[in-house]
Amino acid sequence: MPPVFKLYDTMSKEVKPLKTVEPRHLRFYSCGPTVYSYAHIGNFRTFLTADLVVRTAEALGWKVTYVSNITDVGHLTVDDVADAEGEDKMEKALKSKEGEAFNNVWELAEFYADALVSDWQLLNLRAPQVRPKATQHMTEQIMAIEQLVKDGHAYETPTGVYFSVQSFKDYGKLSGNKDQESLYRAVREVVSDDNKRHPADFALWKKDHKHLMQWFSPYGWGFPGWHLECSVMAQQYLGDTLDLHAGGEDLIFPHHECEIAQSESLNGKPFSNHWIHTRFLQVDGKKMSKRDGTFYTVRDITDGKGADPLALRLALISGQYRQPFNFTLQTLRDAEGNVDRFRLCDQKADEGLTKNLPGDDFVGEALRQLSDEMLEAMCNDLNTPVAIAKALEGTKVILREADGLNGASAKSAKAFLDSVNKVLGIVRSDYASGPSQAKASGEDDWVEEQIQARASAKQNRDFALADKIRDDLMAKGIELRDGPEGTSWKRKLTV
Repeated sequence: MPPVFKLYDTMSKEVKPLKTVEPRHLRFYSCGPTVYSYAHIGNFRTFLTADLVVRTAEALGWKVTYVSNITDVGHLTVDDVADAEGEDKMEKALKSKEGEAFNNVWELAEFYADALVSDWQLLNLRAPQVRPKATQHMTEQIMAIEQLVKDGHAYETPTGVYFSVQSFKDYGKLSGNKDQESLYRAVREVVSDDNKRHPADFALWKKDHKHLMQWFSPYGWGFPGWHLECSVMAQQYLGDTLDLHAGGEDLIFPHHECEIAQSESLNGKPFSNHWIHTRFLQVDGKKMSKRDGTFYTVRDITDGKGADPLALRLALISGQYRQPFNFTLQTLRDAEGNVDRFRLCDQKADEGLTKNLPGDDFVGEALRQLSDEMLEAMCNDLNTPVAIAKALEGTKVILREADGLNGASAKSAKAFLDSVNKVLGIVRSDYASGPSQAKASGEDDWVEEQIQARASAKQNRDFALADKIRDDLMAKGIELRDGPEGTSWKRKLTV
């Protein structure tokens, strides 16, 4: 009997079974990024939560329809109030030093959207079935605005079209900002338009002739509000009521609260039956900070510090998503050691399968039990610390047969590692160009040449030269590991 998949629900504030409208078919929407820059590792902690949901559901044999959007217009800089203010993040990025590399905002959006997919694959996340862009769904958004105005849930002013929070009696049910006092406090008494009927009313359409990205609507030239985009795209691909909606804890209010109000006003049905939110990531015990040098993108860690991408993935999922997590370079080092351990087990299993020596299966029963316990931990509100512990316990079982796995044991070891990778994604990459099969760069070729030169020096008994080559490589951050199968190497994590 498979375990029951349970997740904490932000709406009901309890851990409860994840129930789907269609049996064993999860229709899942997770908010993606605004592509004005490279996504940082805090963003990816949230994306990894969604990835673990998908992997766990698939491990249970469920069908998953997974949608994660790209916001490429309309997300303003002051986004912690219901009616966001400030500049569009895309336009602001174009004015930055990095933005000088792009001819226009459309080019910038395309570049960072491609970078997102690249980083997504690097960290071995499942690709969503649909990754919709806000700019590609403008007709649907305009039609939704027209319907909301027609039904009395929205109204036009000289500067835009606003959703009336007073027209939706359940506004605030996700965040708890329901009474007038908390609503006023939540919006900080920000009123961007004197014609608004309530300070918490938020824009569905912004009229701005200076905006770089504009579309024509019945309300004039302008661009959509950030909140509207997700409502429209989620319902277009997943239907009126989602099984599960996910995002970071900063999206509970106002973004997800506004999504609920719009969506349920459009069709009179619950927008999502379950809500999960990932807690913030800290670095060295503090909020990520560019000033302190602790603001990291994925490529800052993998390229700049030479970390294995799967180690970064393991580090980011090592804390349970609903608890604050402190990322440190020591956490990353520990994760690198553990990923190496999984790869060593994978190598031993492959060797055992190749040799196919006779004998009983000495590891199968223990590994099957650990695999079941790992999946059970993931079904218990994505308890990754326990699941990872079970996976690592399995490596001990495999490595006890260090002298060589026979054919039967190797088969069980491979099945266990496959299950670990299916659920946690930390043994090998699912992508052909992933970290475990990365194409050699020019520097990689040079390292291999040095290793061959060292091997020749040792064969000629010139141990002084062999030691010098090793020391030179170490000075460049290349760590060598000699073994019965030859010499392997990896880049050391730099601080």
